[in-house]
Amino acid sequence: MTLILSSLLGLSVVLIFIGLSIPAQPSREQARLQTYGTRPRTLAEIEMRQPFSERVATPLIRGVSAFFTRFTPQRNVEEIKHKLDLAGNPNNWTASDFLGVRGLASFLTIGVVILILFMLRMPFMQILLFVGIGGFLGFYLPLFWLNSKIGARKHEIERALPDALDLLTISVEAGLGFDAAMAKVTEKWDNELSRAFGRVGAEIRLGKLRREALRDMAHRTDVPNLTNFIAAVIQADQLGVSLAKVLRIQSEQMRVRRRQRAEEEAAKAPVKMMFPLVFLIFPSIMIVLLGPAILIFTSGGGFNPR
Repeated sequence: MTLILSSLLGLSVVLIFIGLSIPAQPSREQARLQTYGTRPRTLAEIEMRQPFSERVATPLIRGVSAFFTRFTPQRNVEEIKHKLDLAGNPNNWTASDFLGVRGLASFLTIGVVILILFMLRMPFMQILLFVGIGGFLGFYLPLFWLNSKIGARKHEIERALPDALDLLTISVEAGLGFDAAMAKVTEKWDNELSRAFGRVGAEIRLGKLRREALRDMAHRTDVPNLTNFIAAVIQADQLGVSLAKVLRIQSEQMRVRRRQRAEEEAAKAPVKMMFPLVFLIFPSIMIVLLGPAILIFTSGGGFNPR
């Protein structure tokens, strides 16, 4: 009986806590009071409701970018802008924002290096040397990250291109226009290639010529197979050739190129496997097989002929 009462008491306590944790749904009058009866928020409250990146990081990056942009040649700024386009405009950064990120990374790296070297009580000349190296690395690490993003985006576009061409071919052969076929690709997938086609469609709707929008897409992606496909589409549009036939030929060629790339990667696999086999797997096998025998012979327990 005592066990039953204690179990009921514990269950009632758990139910009370569960009931208190469930938020009560406000009534219609309470919702209207919360909507229209609250006082207007101050600028400080509105600013504090924003995320940390918009309150602190973004103004800091823009402040540093104003300093670095002043001393950066216009050619370098255009090159950074092109690289950001190739990377898919990560975080919606402009060229000046990316310069600010590089400068901020350089300053942070220098600060961390100085702190570590002072804690280790290094000589002043070595501190200056490591500060220079740290500043250089901090300034170029974001560029390495951007180049890796560019490579990953190109690889994703290259992999998605054959399937997208198949869908374009089927849609055009079914009677859709090329713009509507690009919209189908945008609806079907959510990857870098579909977003690129979606941007082309948006630019065409805003009044840009199709061939100019496609050329800009090729410039923003810099993928050779996609560039060849866009050139074929533009040429077919200018010469009045059937677009369905051009898409069918391009789709078949893209399938052949995908198969060739797969065979090339398969041929590279033995060479890539050689280094982990020689330096990782074989030494561990030798240690497992010959380790006990070596220990026995070194300890004097080997075979002693009489």
